[in-house]
Amino acid sequence: MDKDQKQALARRVARDIAPGQYVNLGVGLPTTVADHIGADREVFLQSENGVIGRWIRAAEGQEDWDLVNAGKEPIALLDGGAFFDHAASFAMMRGGHLDICVLGAFQVSERGDLANWHTGDPRAIPAVGGAMDLAVGARQVFIMMAHRDRHGAPKILPRCTYPLTGLACVSRIYTELAVIDVRPDGLHVVDLSEGVERAQLIAATAAPLVFDL
Repeated sequence: MDKDQKQALARRVARDIAPGQYVNLGVGLPTTVADHIGADREVFLQSENGVIGRWIRAAEGQEDWDLVNAGKEPIALLDGGAFFDHAASFAMMRGGHLDICVLGAFQVSERGDLANWHTGDPRAIPAVGGAMDLAVGARQVFIMMAHRDRHGAPKILPRCTYPLTGLACVSRIYTELAVIDVRPDGLHVVDLSEGVERAQLIAATAAPLVFDL
């Protein structure tokens, strides 16, 4: 995805966050959502490193490296926000207190299984972080990711081939091509990105799709 596609994707996810919701933003693409939630919506963002409230990316020259998001990027915490230790943060994540978590992914299966911590490459460094806690602790799991991997292979599959983070935990998938709901009867396309045709989406997806538009 190019820069414009990433920003458009962040805006699309932000549209689906309702006032009053508590939302965890994970590492990578999900951190960009914070800059696209309108000031007129009272939304409570949470980061696993111990921040809650509202924040934006810190301006250049104004960085406080003791105040960062899950991706270790410096943020400016807005009025009413707070920070705390990991124990309190993980109690929020595991205790069912989050309405939504927004995570990246390597793969998602047609039944909503999630693989986002390891590709199985023995040379790679595993990085599960709090993803397993979020996958089972949040009421809804939103996935933000490129529709294909760097080699052009589909990331939405009948069955994940990478080590799993969680089983049947994904609620909705957002990519540069479409928004797809995961339901008991399969994957339902609820929105197509501008200029994307059905045939293009089908060709880029390894799992069957149902079009609801």
